Amino acid sequence: MAALMTDKADTIGERWIDSAKNTAFAGKSLLLDSLGTDLTPLKALTGSIILAEHIEGLSPEQNIGTLLPTSAGTMLCNMGILLLGKTVVNLNYTASKEDIQSAIRQADIKTIYTSSRFLKRLEARGIDTSWLDQSANIVILEKLRESTSILKRLGTLLRCKFLAAETLKKRFLTKVPADTAATILFSSGSEGEPKGVILSHRNILTNVDQVMKLLNLQPDDVIMANLPLFHAFGLTASEFLPLLEGITVICHPDPTDALGTSQLIEKHKVTLLFGTSTFFRLYIRNQKIAPEMLSSLRLTIAGAEKLQTEVRDEFHRKFDKIILEGYGATETAPVASVNIPDFFEVEGYPEVKHKPGSVGLPIPDTEVCIIDPETEEILPAGESGMIHISGGQVMEGYLDNPQLSQEVLPEIDGMTWYVTGDKGYLDEDGFLYIEDRYSRFAKIGGEMISLGQVETAIRRVSDDLDLELVAVNVPDRKKGESIIVLSNRPLDQKSLRPRLLEAGLSNLSLPSAYFLVDEVPKLGTGKTDFGTAKKLALRISEVDTKYGKK
Repeated sequence: MAALMTDKADTIGERWIDSAKNTAFAGKSLLLDSLGTDLTPLKALTGSIILAEHIEGLSPEQNIGTLLPTSAGTMLCNMGILLLGKTVVNLNYTASKEDIQSAIRQADIKTIYTSSRFLKRLEARGIDTSWLDQSANIVILEKLRESTSILKRLGTLLRCKFLAAETLKKRFLTKVPADTAATILFSSGSEGEPKGVILSHRNILTNVDQVMKLLNLQPDDVIMANLPLFHAFGLTASEFLPLLEGITVICHPDPTDALGTSQLIEKHKVTLLFGTSTFFRLYIRNQKIAPEMLSSLRLTIAGAEKLQTEVRDEFHRKFDKIILEGYGATETAPVASVNIPDFFEVEGYPEVKHKPGSVGLPIPDTEVCIIDPETEEILPAGESGMIHISGGQVMEGYLDNPQLSQEVLPEIDGMTWYVTGDKGYLDEDGFLYIEDRYSRFAKIGGEMISLGQVETAIRRVSDDLDLELVAVNVPDRKKGESIIVLSNRPLDQKSLRPRLLEAGLSNLSLPSAYFLVDEVPKLGTGKTDFGTAKKLALRISEVDTKYGKK
């Protein structure tokens, strides 16, 4: 599948200079954050160029690490790295020490750019960062800022203002091919060592163009950016989309701070909010967030994890806003499909563009097919199988792992497809429905049981918005495997049993045990950390078996 064809530049650095020099965006507030930063396009470009010059002198290597929150400074640092033709590696500061060290080692990172203010904040949260300087050279952004003279800043700003875009490119841009790695994003490592996903300039720009074509965003839109930039959803939707298209973006470093985010939405009249089901739940539960605080939103889009029905319904009830669910993966940069309002006019799209419960139609210039993982036959509408995605946004491959790359990027009928590992189906109108990860099935009595369906059934019969839970499969001598549920609220197995059967679960699908935990393990993106949850479930069940406590 060819990338979306446009007459725009084919690397992020080129597109960034073109956008900043676009007279249609001149003078507007482009990049703001909760620390008080407020930059016009030219001032933002100036900041990124100054950082690029610092980075060029300090880091001759190709892959540049950052350990930074979602802020204006982080975005400028990323853009500075890309102006140099280098590769951004935004490290996941919520990951374990071992996973961060693995990412540093795999990407051969020699230098990590971070902030003293942010490191102090991590330390206050109990996250040890004292070992960082043993893994790489640490550069503090505040010190770079202090070392930059006023004359240097003024001179660079005047160049950005008066030199033509093409002249600025010759002076400040390192030209690279479109298939050069723009970023390497690492998986959580919950199923083994973190995998490095290589996304090229072409992958990211294709996805930006696809989303722009679909959502028809305008220069007067305002995007809220509070998702972490070490995640594809945050990086593409919250940084590259607004900065490259001249759309105002408001940065806030903590997606769990629903009240702080809501105050910024109200203050800046934000029109577009991206989030996850977990984070949207926080807006519902916080009694200090009044409906009028989110009244400016015209689009609210969920991704990264399944949107829970009760979250969608309660968010609509409280704020009178419809959460539109989308789908994708880090390997697809990330957007592959999304629901949009029916009144949007998109060439080639049907009248109905939104079906609750689905993850929408494939976005422009993207194809989705469902394949039987055993027979490798393409399945018709309504039949479930392995979801495959093809489009210009599909990754280049995994870092230093050609075998795995070949396995998940097969060529079928002359097209490269990404094998997602997700089970789902397309309906007769082409809407995509996700059932579960293939790895999230328990094999009990010879039957494959979806753990996601078990979780959904428990949520439905419990009718408790504050309930958080995860179902995991553990070894069982008699049945092969059994299902254990961890939850933050007490669940009574005896009373749940008849209600779950009435809700449609089979006897084999019923959990064998329920355990109360302080909190269900989560990743920094808000998604459930299934790997950690399974380890926790195994430990608890072992103690329960040993001491007979349940």
